[in-house]
Amino acid sequence: MKCGIVGLPNVGKSTLFNCLSNAKAQSANYPFCTIEPNIGTVSVPDERLFELEKLVQPERVLPAVVEIVDIAGLVKGASKGEGLGNKFLANIRECEAIIHVLRCFENGNIVHVEGSVDPMRDKEIIDIELQLKDIETLAKAVEKAKKFIKSGKKDDVMTYETLLNLQKFVEEGKNAREFPTDDFSKAIIADVQLLTNKPVLYVCNVDENSIKNGNEWIAKIEEMAALENAEVVVLAAQIEADINELETFEERQMFLEELGLAEPGVNRLIRKAYDLLHLQTYFTAGVKEVRAWTIGKGWTAPQAAGVIHTDFEKGFIRAEVIKYEDFLKFGSEAKVKEAGKLSVEGKEYIVQDGDMMNFRFNV
Repeated sequence: MKCGIVGLPNVGKSTLFNCLSNAKAQSANYPFCTIEPNIGTVSVPDERLFELEKLVQPERVLPAVVEIVDIAGLVKGASKGEGLGNKFLANIRECEAIIHVLRCFENGNIVHVEGSVDPMRDKEIIDIELQLKDIETLAKAVEKAKKFIKSGKKDDVMTYETLLNLQKFVEEGKNAREFPTDDFSKAIIADVQLLTNKPVLYVCNVDENSIKNGNEWIAKIEEMAALENAEVVVLAAQIEADINELETFEERQMFLEELGLAEPGVNRLIRKAYDLLHLQTYFTAGVKEVRAWTIGKGWTAPQAAGVIHTDFEKGFIRAEVIKYEDFLKFGSEAKVKEAGKLSVEGKEYIVQDGDMMNFRFNV
C-alpha cells in the first residue's frame, strides 16, 4: 500500500519526501529533478510504542511503516504525454492514495513553472490532467460495457449506466471520488482504476511566518478540501528539512518550541497518510521485541496473523487479545489475565487499532 506525493514542479515534493524518509532524493531548483519515482519506507510515529517499551523493556522496538513514493512533477498537457506526463500517470496509477503538495509561499529564488504562486490554480491543473486521462479510460470502459447490455441482464445494464453517468460526471470537471455511490457502483468503479478516484490528502507547503500565523491560501484550500471531504496538513518543508539536520532529540525539541510547534509536521502527515490508506496497527510485545504490525481496517484475526507469517493464518486456532489501555493500566500480561481482561477470540474477530495479540496456530 503506497501513497504517492504529487504536485507541479518546484512545489517542495522532493524536499518533503527527504524529510519523510531520510532518503536523499535529489532536490533542486528546476522541474523534473525527480525523474524516477523514489520510494521511501517511512516509520509511523506512535506514542504507544514508547509506553510499551517502558513497561516491557524489550531488546528492540519496531514501528509500523508506510511506503511513500516521490513522483515526477506534472505540467499542463501531461494527459497527452507533455513533460513526463506518461511516466507521472503510470506512477500515480500504482499508488493507492495521493498526497497532493501545494505551494503556498512566495520566494523569488525558486522558480514557479506557471510564473506565479496560486495553489488553487495549481490544484486545478493537476485535477484537469487526471480527469482527462480518466475520461479516456471511461470512454473505453463504457464502450466495452455497452456490448454486454444486449444480454438484458440487470447487472450488465446497471454497470453500463453507472459508467456512463460517471463519464458525464468527470467530463463536467469533477473527480470520480466525489461521485455518489452505493455498494454495487463502488465495486464497478474500483475495477476501472481511475486516477481521480484515489483518496487525497492536501499538503500546504508554507513559509515560517505562515506556520505561526497562517495565510490566505491555507484558508481557501481548507474550504475547498472540506467540500471534497478531504483533509489538509499545513507544514513548511524547508523547516522540516532543517529539523532533520539536527543531531539530537533535544535539539529538535528546542527548535520546535521556538517555532511554537508540538511536533514535526511530517509526523502528522505520516499518520494521516496511514489513515488515508485505511491502515491500522496491532502490537506484539515480548522481551525480544515490541512491534507494531500494519493491517487494513476491518481485517479479521487470521488475516492479521498472516502478516507475521502465512502459516499463522493457515493454521489459525485462536487469538489472545489485550486492549492497549488495559495493558497500560495493569502493567503486564500476567496482571491483565488476573484482572480478567484478556479475551480469547476466534476466526470472526475483527481486529481493533491498538490491540495487543498472541496467536495460537497449528500447521
